[in-house]
Amino acid sequence: MTEPAVEPARAPLNTPAIILFAVSTAATLTVFPWYAWAHHLGAGAWSFFAFCMFAAGLSITAGYHRLWSHRAYEAHWSLRVFYMLFGAMAFQNSILIWGSMHRVHHKNVDDVDHDPYSINRGFWFAHMGWMLRNYPSAKLDFSNAQDLERDPIVVFQHRYYLAVALGMNFGFPLLVGALYGDPWGFLLLGGLLRLVVNHHLTFFINSLAHYWGRRPYTAENTARDNDLIALLTYGEGYHNFHHLFQWDYRNGVRWWQFDPTKWWIAGWSAVGVTRGLKRTPEFKIQRAMLQRQFEKTQARLKACAHSGRLAVLQKLLEHELEAFYVTLNEWKHLQAERIDAARKQIAGQWENSEARRRFRALEESLRLQRRRVRLLRLQTV
Repeated sequence: MTEPAVEPARAPLNTPAIILFAVSTAATLTVFPWYAWAHHLGAGAWSFFAFCMFAAGLSITAGYHRLWSHRAYEAHWSLRVFYMLFGAMAFQNSILIWGSMHRVHHKNVDDVDHDPYSINRGFWFAHMGWMLRNYPSAKLDFSNAQDLERDPIVVFQHRYYLAVALGMNFGFPLLVGALYGDPWGFLLLGGLLRLVVNHHLTFFINSLAHYWGRRPYTAENTARDNDLIALLTYGEGYHNFHHLFQWDYRNGVRWWQFDPTKWWIAGWSAVGVTRGLKRTPEFKIQRAMLQRQFEKTQARLKACAHSGRLAVLQKLLEHELEAFYVTLNEWKHLQAERIDAARKQIAGQWENSEARRRFRALEESLRLQRRRVRLLRLQTV
């Protein structure tokens, strides 16, 4: 953890952000309860709320985050327009600003001077405090987002962001509500309440997902995997995996992990709307998990008070490490063979050869070894 640099003065207030959060929060706590008490909010208004929650939330997770910030897949222009519109409805700034800032976060994660929303500056700061003042760590620099500046949809939204955001947050709910005969109910549910809920659920990724949960893949940063946060954030709660394998279109990498964003992206790929879905090779995932098991076991061995048992367990761990390095060397050899096959334009023959079976065997070897090392760690108690 690095120490924060000494700032000559407090960063100036970000007045637009303060007004947005203050007005939306105050209205949600006062105007919305009064209206809900005095008027009947029908199924149509609540259905609209659910639709807007889903559309705005997924436009951030699948659009702003996994598509534009990390280039985890490609999408047809029609889906990108959907993300652009409903992402603006989430009122979290333009795609260009959001994506550039998020890339800075990944590059400098946890650095108190360079990570825009470092958890090491406190939970409140990471959650939303970083937006209430114009801190130097959040200074805009689009040099890391030149690809986004070449996207006409991104450029259009950035240029007319305020108009698009206001239109989606006010005009769209009022229009749909007018068709149902309840414009103010639709505005308060689909616009106001939805906005505040969307905001804080997304902000949980910067705060709670760096504070509470498991680190099964890497301990090099504060990002955590948390099933509850994933449930609230369309799958973004598997944050430890994401920070290690950020270009994977999945955050919940296992089929049973709740990640509606990955299902949405994969579902559209079935009809050609999304393509080029990037996946981390299973071997790399198993390797990362096994390395974490070794780290945890070594830490437990250092704390083991039973000298006789310690010597035996250390010898077993050394044996497992040797086997791990042998597996890694074999995997590197197979990778070299794959590259050579591609160079000779016989990649198709190579993929269908005995090499594929050998890759699968190496993956299974790491899975089995991970179980052995976990059992070894349990014996250190």
